[in-house]
Amino acid sequence: MTTSQSTSVAALARPEGNIAYTDAGTGPLVVAVPGMGDVRSTYDDVVPALVDAGYRVVVADLRGHGDSDTTFRTHGDEATGGDLLALVEHLGAGPAVLLGNSMGASAAAWASAERPDLVRGLVLISPLLREPGSPAKQRAMRVALHALLARPWGAAFWASYYSSISKGRRSPRHAERVAAVRQNLREPGHLRSFRDLALALDHSVVEARLSDVAAPSLALVGALDPDYSDPAAELAWITGTIGAQGVLIPEVGHYPQHQSPDVVVPAVLGFLAGLPAGAPDATEGGRNA
Repeated sequence: MTTSQSTSVAALARPEGNIAYTDAGTGPLVVAVPGMGDVRSTYDDVVPALVDAGYRVVVADLRGHGDSDTTFRTHGDEATGGDLLALVEHLGAGPAVLLGNSMGASAAAWASAERPDLVRGLVLISPLLREPGSPAKQRAMRVALHALLARPWGAAFWASYYSSISKGRRSPRHAERVAAVRQNLREPGHLRSFRDLALALDHSVVEARLSDVAAPSLALVGALDPDYSDPAAELAWITGTIGAQGVLIPEVGHYPQHQSPDVVVPAVLGFLAGLPAGAPDATEGGRNA
């Protein structure tokens, strides 16, 4: 297990493989996870500010992504949500605030519904809490992804797509971010794992559980996010459905955490500061050795 100030990579053992995570800071626990096809460094512009503000921030890779194993056969929102809950229990410092982007946000919402005792808040960045199109459209998308996420072009395709949905304002490190995503998918087993996830993903399992989401929530949506037909309308649906606070961020697309950290960080810190205190061991920065 890592020490209080370490950011070395640790591993959480799960039935089909290990989930990689980093652990920094002390204080109330925030557990973050990226969206599909992304890696932990997507939060590099957010984590230091949260640690400096007095939070313990743990960032996990998805199954088959980043430094996590590629041995997993099960993928999707429920599987990732289960990993988040297992990680909170493993750390022994919950209840936690779960922070996710895209499908990571979907998984966090599912986890909140499944184990409300382990989740004291949700930060949902570009969340996909329901299927974005008709069943026919989703079937067509899966057929296309099956071909597009194949070797030898799959990594290049996703890097190009990742860049394309970062519409509007971009981080000064945008090229670095895209290169990191592409390089990770070139590593053995990663493209296969990513394609397995993309083909298995079904956000209807999350929508079915939204009535069980009781944790205070913050939803952050980019006004240019092409994953929504109408980002403002989707944000209104999210806030109305789960009673979340909502922020529509101008001039950014699907990755506000690195496209507009100057908006995301203050919004997240304000939300965290307004949450009721968690369990004593969380507020005192407790850890398992």
